[in-house]
Amino acid sequence: MATYEYDEAGVMAAYFIITFLAMVLVPLTISSLTKISAKGITDGCQCTPCVEQREAISKQERGSLLNPKISRRTYFLLGGWSLFAFVCYRVSLLKVENKIYNPFEILGISTSMPEKDIKSHFKKLSKQFHPDKVKATANMTIEAIQDRFVEITKAYKSLTDERIKENWIKYNHPDGPQSTSMGIALPKWIIEGKNRIWVMAAYGLVFGGALPALVGRWWFGNRQKTKDGIHAQSAAAFFKTIKEESSMEEVVGALGKAYQWELPVGKSKSSAEIDALEKTIKEEVGAKWTEVRKIAQDFNGELHESRRQALVLIYAHLLRLEVKDAGLKKKQQQVLLQTPMLLNALLNVSVARTWLLPTLSIMRLYGYLAQAIPTNASQRLRLTQLPHIKQEDITPLPVKANDMSDVLASLEEKDDPRTKDVKKALEKWGRVDIVSATFKVIGERIVTPSSIIYLLVKLRITPPGSTPSTPVELTVDETKKAVQLEEEIDEKFLASRLDAEELPSSKTNGGAAHAPFWPGTRKPSWWIVLADDKSNRVVVPPMKITDIPYSQPGSDRDYRSYKIQFQGPPNTGLFTWKVYIVSDTFVGEEATTEISLKIEDPPAAEEAPSDEDISEPDEDTIAGQMAMMRGGKVKKRVEEESEDESSGTDDDKNDTDSSDSDSD
Repeated sequence: MATYEYDEAGVMAAYFIITFLAMVLVPLTISSLTKISAKGITDGCQCTPCVEQREAISKQERGSLLNPKISRRTYFLLGGWSLFAFVCYRVSLLKVENKIYNPFEILGISTSMPEKDIKSHFKKLSKQFHPDKVKATANMTIEAIQDRFVEITKAYKSLTDERIKENWIKYNHPDGPQSTSMGIALPKWIIEGKNRIWVMAAYGLVFGGALPALVGRWWFGNRQKTKDGIHAQSAAAFFKTIKEESSMEEVVGALGKAYQWELPVGKSKSSAEIDALEKTIKEEVGAKWTEVRKIAQDFNGELHESRRQALVLIYAHLLRLEVKDAGLKKKQQQVLLQTPMLLNALLNVSVARTWLLPTLSIMRLYGYLAQAIPTNASQRLRLTQLPHIKQEDITPLPVKANDMSDVLASLEEKDDPRTKDVKKALEKWGRVDIVSATFKVIGERIVTPSSIIYLLVKLRITPPGSTPSTPVELTVDETKKAVQLEEEIDEKFLASRLDAEELPSSKTNGGAAHAPFWPGTRKPSWWIVLADDKSNRVVVPPMKITDIPYSQPGSDRDYRSYKIQFQGPPNTGLFTWKVYIVSDTFVGEEATTEISLKIEDPPAAEEAPSDEDISEPDEDTIAGQMAMMRGGKVKKRVEEESEDESSGTDDDKNDTDSSDSDSD
């Protein structure tokens, strides 16, 4: 019969708690440390505004010394590890009884002691612990003396008596099999009858109330979110608002609609400043603001207050208007930091419908928000992306000065102190150069209908004012070898599972981009878009890439290859498309190139010979013999034909001789 032992000392329960805490805290701590290390970006734009912006962001995330900012996860980890340390300390103080019966340990002898010495040692212990020879003291009662004597006697017999020794070996106890003992990691008071009501109430509260509430909150919360992480009603608003010919204003209006569910704002003490900002925006933007407001309205013509405030804060950022209220400025940062996720969902809606114009508008809006540039900015106004450069600084420039290198040259002529920061910004500027863009089919020279095609694009970054890479002059043989080597590298890359060619991180732009007005650290990215301008369609879903290498004049290979796999058209013909490289950080730094895809029919297979064209086998060959056995036709031997010819010749000769003799 089994007996149950309850964990009155809390030993087993403590080990269970330690194990559970370790399983939860260790992976959570590792993930937190990984996130912290990923935030530290040192190789970025080193201009003064960017450095100051990164320092302000870091200070805002850390908080002050007197008021540090600690996240909920940090509080949970601190509490969890504190509990873990406390339980480990308590366990170290507990004494666990050794349940394994060991007669050598009881007698205090080694396992290699011979039986003769065991007997003499037992006699000494008997004299020392015999109840008749030992008097009880305050530290050792008569019962303890008797128990100790019985214990050493059993241990001695376990080593000398054959029957008892057999019991010890088989059942680990000198008295033979014992009752089964079951350990329960609960104190005994939990199952006592007087506490039954309280225990049942606790179980009902946890499993009947708290657990269903948590599961329900998780379930219904997930149902309200799409796979892009936005509210389901925001996604529905995007589907209804975006159109095939949507302009930039329509994209901004669709974005503003989502803030009714993503970031409820409502009325606040800063409503007066919101009204003042909207008035300024209307004066500077004009009819464009009215159009955006109209797009963001509900079907009944009303503009939700949360949408209005979000749009005002977005346009205040684009126009670089100062927001004085601290609470409103914090709200503006929250709105801006949510735009990448919302724009990504909006981009997926447009790409799913293969619409080119709204797709490009959404991608370009990323850059406008990153650089705080109006969406209708001209080519010259885009020069204000440079540090310390304002609109009034652009006016004195020559009419043809539309490039950032022109601004740098103008500042250098005047020995302007802003030259240093402008140079630092241009060193990390993300102007992409398309080295080549081709279509490839693995192992084939031509592209056939419905084949698996790879768009192979080779890119590098050439900052404004830098020395462009020039091809090295090679001989004919060197050129052939270089082309062959390049083809081998391309074939190996296409056969791999990577979307981007592997390069050392030292050659890529992995640092923070120049974005002094963005309320966060910005790592630059680009989209590769293959589109058909004539039909306003995206041919292949865009691919987002990062870490494009900088141009290195004199280097053999200063670019990186990227590939997009897709299935070719089912019909033959010449398809003229365009490749767009669109930045999500820099305004106006797009690269485009036209590319043609020729789909041809596969080469015709050689016609198989017909039965009539197959000659009959010779009679004296194995094939001929087999054909004769099957009753087929065979070709007669040439010797028979030659014998007939020779016999015919002899007859003619005899006839001639006979005729000559008659004439004689």
